[in-house]
Amino acid sequence: MLVGAGNARRGLAHVALLAGVLTGCAGAEEDGTRANASTSAKATADRTGSNAEVAARGGTIGASGSACELPVTFDIAKEWKAEAVDGGTATDKATDDAGELGQDVADALLHQGPVTAACEVDAKPAGHIGFLRVWTGEPGDDDARTVLEAFVAAEGSTSKAKYQDFKAGDLKGVEVQYLYTSELLDETKPERALAVTTARGPVVVHLGGLDTGEHRAMLPAYELAKRTLRTA
Repeated sequence: MLVGAGNARRGLAHVALLAGVLTGCAGAEEDGTRANASTSAKATADRTGSNAEVAARGGTIGASGSACELPVTFDIAKEWKAEAVDGGTATDKATDDAGELGQDVADALLHQGPVTAACEVDAKPAGHIGFLRVWTGEPGDDDARTVLEAFVAAEGSTSKAKYQDFKAGDLKGVEVQYLYTSELLDETKPERALAVTTARGPVVVHLGGLDTGEHRAMLPAYELAKRTLRTA
């Protein structure tokens, strides 16, 4: 995907986010939410093998019968809510909210580079504004690094990407930390993602957040997902 196309789609995605297109998209904040978002009070420190905090476990997704059936399984943070992304439902909601732009908005939200949105884990029940999103693709020859680089390139307006290998259980993958600059919101914020390849295709797990404070507050949930990632 061309970076220019990614910018256009990303802009539409922000419009959709602000309009509340996908299920659970953030709208008005409740009193006290932003104050909670700047901390990780709901996270439980787990210092084994890393200095990063790891959130308290709230459940597992990915297996058959779970909220999201995926090529991988991983634990989600306590109070976070997982929901499968239904392409048809998202398109219908986008059309209702954005009229003729509905299809374009839905496409922008559902596809990024070589992968398609499959699941979103909403942080709002835990007091944060953001999602841990899972993207899946068709089986192919691309390795995890190639998939992840294409994913970041398709987002557009990214910089200072730092890639590193990681291992979790039976999986080896690649992780990236980078900055994303939103022209619509006129701000730059950190984002993080990881990619693995499986017999059922590549999987990308991405953490954004409304702003830098929200992103940092949600990192323990991302760390929990990364450390517990396994083949389904």
